[in-house]
Amino acid sequence: MGLWMLRFSMMATLAIIIGLSSLAIAVLMSFAGFGIYFIAAVVVMINLAQWLFAPYIIDAVYGAREVSPEEAPQLYSVLERLSKKSGIKTPKLMVADIPIPNAFAYGSPLTGNRVAVTKGLLSTLDLDEVEAVLGHELGHLKHRDVQIMMFVSVLPAIFYYIGYSLLLSGMFGEREGRGPAMALGFAALVFYWILTMFTLYLSRLREYYADRHGAAVASGGARSLAAALAKIVSVTGRAKLMGANTSSFGHFKALFIADPDRADRDLEELGSVAIAPREEALIQEIASRRITLADRIAELFSTHPNIVKRIRALQQLS
Repeated sequence: MGLWMLRFSMMATLAIIIGLSSLAIAVLMSFAGFGIYFIAAVVVMINLAQWLFAPYIIDAVYGAREVSPEEAPQLYSVLERLSKKSGIKTPKLMVADIPIPNAFAYGSPLTGNRVAVTKGLLSTLDLDEVEAVLGHELGHLKHRDVQIMMFVSVLPAIFYYIGYSLLLSGMFGEREGRGPAMALGFAALVFYWILTMFTLYLSRLREYYADRHGAAVASGGARSLAAALAKIVSVTGRAKLMGANTSSFGHFKALFIADPDRADRDLEELGSVAIAPREEALIQEIASRRITLADRIAELFSTHPNIVKRIRALQQLS
């Protein structure tokens, strides 16, 4: 997918999400009255509070701490250089106490922007691959993905709570109003499901967009990012196959550069070639692998693109 097409797809998806939400809210208001205003306001306030204070929660959950330029001069120098190339202020550099390799960008007006790398990432990747991963995460910050995804995630949540509120009203309310309330409740939950699918699609598009940014600013380009993703998937997938509980790291997996919960499936798609992630054969082998119907269906419910499709896109860039 070309850059122009990628940008158009993201804008179109965002417009569809907002348009469907506006239409559905207008319909619900006309039938259900203004009570839904209160539910929507509560959901918005809760999500706004989560966004503002989420960095503190993330730091606590993942044991992330800020590192100074004196503690990690080489890593901090790379981050500063990439931030300058990206045209953004250098975010705080955090190291998360997580054994599996991964990275994520986050922040809020209360904390400022932060980029975290896990201890597993630093011990698994070469420096040029770490640089490519940092470039990807800076892409998320430059494109304001944290704010955009927070906004679009609020809309499905509104319909979720409205739907269940109407279902409860239909079950326990006055007899003559039960039928319409139940029908509106089911309709709201259908809209929740539809908006969730569009939100997941937008999330996958923005991962591709961040990949392009990482490949553009990192000295190793798309090849280094592809190798980094292969290593991340390989190490995490093998850890899962050996019984590691990676789900405990998945509380905020939408932020991660790769979804740890599907690393074992990604590893199966990569095959044995994932053992040698810096060889040219890796990229060629991944690009030629067949994506099954089951893989395509699984991708629909994922925040991250299918690993084979993702590395194929990076191969096209390189």
